[in-house]
Amino acid sequence: MRNSYLESVIKQITYYKSLGDKTFCQLTKEQLFFQQNNESNSIAIIVKHIAGNMLSRWINIFTEDGEKSWRNRDDEFVNTFTSKEAMIAYWEKGWSTFSNTLNSLNEKDLERIIYIRNQGHTVTEAINRQICHYPYHIGQIVFLGKMLKNENWESLSIPKNSSKQYNQEKFNIEKSRKHFTDDL
Repeated sequence: MRNSYLESVIKQITYYKSLGDKTFCQLTKEQLFFQQNNESNSIAIIVKHIAGNMLSRWINIFTEDGEKSWRNRDDEFVNTFTSKEAMIAYWEKGWSTFSNTLNSLNEKDLERIIYIRNQGHTVTEAINRQICHYPYHIGQIVFLGKMLKNENWESLSIPKNSSKQYNQEKFNIEKSRKHFTDDL
């Protein structure tokens, strides 16, 4: 049985993934690999970290710790991608793992205990932990993309100076219960 929490999470993560996807479409390989300095992360590095985290956290969640022995977190902060396509393929692998795990869960699973670095979490807590973590980094991706594209950036939400028109369109339809991503 599915519940509204799981359905909402799945819609929410799909939305945040789309923000990353739409950012990548606007950028060249050089822009994706750009680092302001040695201490900053490129978009490619952030992608590597997000996907690495997803693979570690969401493979075999009921039988293995979420911090897998094979994960090298420090290496996630070194760009090893040689192409935009390789970066996107790894991004997709991480999201597919996360999404497939979420889609396999049922309501009873949400209260089961899983471990991340030996710390017990309910599945709900683990999901909440990650749906805060991933958008944090996706915001960085979008910020960097917008900075790199400057005036050529194509807005991923309500464009500047369009709020009034957007709100008018929303208030011209009848009230209904739906997820905010249903219209995107």
